[in-house]
Amino acid sequence: MLAAVLEGHGGPDRLVVREIADPVPGPGEVCVDIAAAAVNNTDIWTREGAYGPDPDHPTGWRGVPIEFPRIQGGDAAGRVRSVGEGVDPGLVGQRVVVDPAEYDGPGPDATPVWILGSERDGGFAERLVVPAGQVHDVTDSPLDDAELAALPIAAGTAMGMLDRARVVAGETVVVTGASGGVGIAAVQLAAALGARVIAVSSAGKGPVLRSAGATEVVDRAVPDLHRTVAELSRGGVDVVVDVVGGDGFGEWIPVLRRHGRIVVAGAIAGPRVTIDLRALYLEQRRIIGSTMHTRAQFDRLVDLARRGSLRPVVANRLPLAEIHEAQRLLRAGDAVGKIVLLAPGAP
Repeated sequence: MLAAVLEGHGGPDRLVVREIADPVPGPGEVCVDIAAAAVNNTDIWTREGAYGPDPDHPTGWRGVPIEFPRIQGGDAAGRVRSVGEGVDPGLVGQRVVVDPAEYDGPGPDATPVWILGSERDGGFAERLVVPAGQVHDVTDSPLDDAELAALPIAAGTAMGMLDRARVVAGETVVVTGASGGVGIAAVQLAAALGARVIAVSSAGKGPVLRSAGATEVVDRAVPDLHRTVAELSRGGVDVVVDVVGGDGFGEWIPVLRRHGRIVVAGAIAGPRVTIDLRALYLEQRRIIGSTMHTRAQFDRLVDLARRGSLRPVVANRLPLAEIHEAQRLLRAGDAVGKIVLLAPGAP
């Protein structure tokens, strides 16, 4: 089969598209014919080994060394091709979306301890083997394969952020990095909850973000971004959903109302920030860390997909062989929504 194989940490040259042997499902596993696989910053950070604190000792998503070669790709959708011992053969032919996470326990609130494409081979290939419990039936979903593949990491992360921040109807929510996969999913989900959404993104992306549910769209390059957002909020922001981090992170704290929350799940502008602790504790504000989704949240996400209640925004669809171009487009930040790779022969 054709696969995008990561041969070591480093630049795009370490990610090689080549033919490899087909995977075979073992006991309790299924093999999925991949139709589409979405691209995430997680893939790039894993390739670069950027998750660990020591640049001389690169790691994968979990913060520990990963084994090479490794097929990348955390997001995948397709059809079950075959099953291993102990798995219901009735799954064969089922249209599925794949949960990218292995969890730290059996309960509904368990959180991920590894993800596909980092600690285990992922979806940038024609076929993928995963535990049977990680495939979810979406046979009747009105979403196409690319839209289904765009859901797991981005929308799962967005749902986890909104849940952990306890966003409710009537609140004002700011979403930074709003044109990216996580950001635009957060806009859609927050608007569906009844929140008033202020989306922060680069110029020219307003129409798509408004159609996704944003009430206001602010160009991140305006001279005084945080003051502009504060004025638009009409009394303060309840929640900031942040995937950016970097130098401007601490300036969001004074924008919050008393008891306001910042929930953070990314650091594309830099992992180290400076904050004024007084602005945090004197107004009972909170910073909440959020990583991906729980098992229960992914089940809710799949239910939305089955009903067509959440339709991801797909910006680009490229063949699997163009993985390098897909990652370049993602890093450039010009796309609004997800970039999806299509397997050979996929419609």
